[in-house]
Amino acid sequence: MQNITIIGTGYVGLVTAVGFAELGNRVIGIEKDREKLDLLKKGLPPFYEPGLEELLKKNFDEGRIKFSDSIKDGMEESEIIFICVGTPPLEDGSADLSQISSVSKEIAENLNGWKLIVEKSTVPVMTSQWIKRTIKLYSKRDVNFEVASNPEFLREGSALNDFFHPDRIVIGVESDKGKEVLLNLYKDFDCPKLVTDINTAEIIKHASNSFLAMKISFINMISDLCEKTGADIEKVAYGIGLDKRIGLQFLKAGIGYGGSCFPKDVRAFFK
Repeated sequence: MQNITIIGTGYVGLVTAVGFAELGNRVIGIEKDREKLDLLKKGLPPFYEPGLEELLKKNFDEGRIKFSDSIKDGMEESEIIFICVGTPPLEDGSADLSQISSVSKEIAENLNGWKLIVEKSTVPVMTSQWIKRTIKLYSKRDVNFEVASNPEFLREGSALNDFFHPDRIVIGVESDKGKEVLLNLYKDFDCPKLVTDINTAEIIKHASNSFLAMKISFINMISDLCEKTGADIEKVAYGIGLDKRIGLQFLKAGIGYGGSCFPKDVRAFFK
């Protein structure tokens, strides 16, 4: 059992918090939005995701998960700190890291011992180095800490299943100690665990989403050709997807890719 702090209880943060609590860990979720926090303190999620309300209520009632608006509370109780705040797009398409910056400064002000600070938010490559510099700059004490990357791969509508049954777990670390802590946290997950340096882990997340978006755009381009020539796009997509090097997923022609992740992540990746 680990004591874990999740900073940011949006889509990624809350699903992650509930998932770790269900696995027997003690979790504290940090949320600054008062309206959301009021709901969470009643054991209610501020958004809908299949199965989330029931699992949150269960772990809330059993005392494995609680919520606060104070990062200081989380720093006092946990050694593992996940950063799960939003990184929305700026006007030029680059990621807005203002929430990451704010959280990093608060973490620095409340460091009270060795911590593993894990970025789970989708961030540009080398953000971890920036987080580390920010914490060192604002820290009031000479305390050792590490930064790691553990990108999420959750899909809306199946996020809990994706958490408990991932295709892979990517861990970007800078030391054997950080590696040991995260591998121990994920020891009960039956999937490949890829341990890399932090920059590699950050790129894996952006590259994954960009590749899937490209696959969707490609089949839509082929759909236009099929429409002009009288070919059957569904059979074309099936024929392409039977090639094991390509696969059948994300070859459904339609209106294009969208949602809360693909558009912003693709733009940020190429910035």
